[in-house]
Amino acid sequence: MRKKGTIAFIISTFLILFFAYTLLNGLNLGNYEVKPLKSLLSLGLDLKGGVYIEEEAVGQVSKEDLERTRQLLDLRINNLGVKESTVAIIPGVNRIRIEIPGIYNAKSALDAIGKTGELKFIGPDNNVILTGKDVADATVGVDQRNNQPVVQLKLKDEGTKKFAEATTKFIGKQIAIYMDDDMVSNPTVQDAITGGEAIITGSKDIEEAKRLAGIIKSGALPIKISPATVETIGPTLGAEAIPTSTKAAVVGVSLVMIFMLLYYKIPGLIADLALIVYMILTGLIFVSIKATLTLPGIAGLLLSIGMAVDANVLIFERIKEELNLGKSLKAAVDLGFHRAFTSIFDSQITTLIAGFVLYFLGSGSVKGFALTLNIGVLCSLLTAVTITRFLLKSFVNSGIITNVKFYRPSVK
Repeated sequence: MRKKGTIAFIISTFLILFFAYTLLNGLNLGNYEVKPLKSLLSLGLDLKGGVYIEEEAVGQVSKEDLERTRQLLDLRINNLGVKESTVAIIPGVNRIRIEIPGIYNAKSALDAIGKTGELKFIGPDNNVILTGKDVADATVGVDQRNNQPVVQLKLKDEGTKKFAEATTKFIGKQIAIYMDDDMVSNPTVQDAITGGEAIITGSKDIEEAKRLAGIIKSGALPIKISPATVETIGPTLGAEAIPTSTKAAVVGVSLVMIFMLLYYKIPGLIADLALIVYMILTGLIFVSIKATLTLPGIAGLLLSIGMAVDANVLIFERIKEELNLGKSLKAAVDLGFHRAFTSIFDSQITTLIAGFVLYFLGSGSVKGFALTLNIGVLCSLLTAVTITRFLLKSFVNSGIITNVKFYRPSVK
């Protein structure tokens, strides 16, 4: 039993420290590279800088049209290669808030948002053969003949008929494909196309083909919009906020870990290891769901760290009470976790309820705060109930230190 406990504790501690180091500094193993976690996190507008735009609907519009416009703008911005953007309706007014981190040219952003996405196939007689209304879908593929990216168009029934007639008529001639006023391709008709499918060639790479397909699919907006607010936020704020926030987080977490170690001794050491696991889990979840980190989000994260420590404090205080009643060390640990669980669960659930309310009813930075808080609370519940329990029981079973004074707080 002691041997198993010792091995379990040593291996667990090694893995925790190894993963913490790897995620903090990265790791190179030959051709395989693990990037540090900070390079994988997406930063919000307040940290990275970018363009902030509020588009206002012109005239009276329905909620359905406003939501459809938001969806199309979101599709258009993301398919134009702008990632980590936020497109949301501002409650109470007919406005759509757009945040595009990392882009500092407001005119370029407005041009991208305002594109009509009008697709036209024009024959050699300058007559319009097809428009975007005749296109059912636009996807990205690869031309098997030259391995170049293409946009694959699937035509509607009416469009299929018109295109079949045109390609039969113009064999050996060119049909120009225009997006708005720009000619994107000018292919020569080799054969009559009667199957309702066509391709647009000429894209330089897959990303350009994706952008073109996205604009075609988004099409014209259902309502007219006008920019009401346009702001360019430089990266200066982020350049100052990130180091300051990092320093505050390092100092705060370090002080908490030192306090836990000095006051709770062995349980405090276990809590510190569990806190490291908590931070690893939180960081990995942020990266996996591609969450955007903002200053309010950092505040929510730091608050959830306090929640994680608070759960451990409840457990250790219960263990102390059991030891004071004369229970053995193993029995005190088991009873401490069992009897503290209800208090931990209640406190975390009430915080989660508040976090979910903020997330679903709030907007912008409030959502960022609520998201990080909820993720942190769930991770803290997991680490306090499972990781701390496993590590502490493994250490107690190892028999490395059996004197109960090392498991009681410094002040009884």
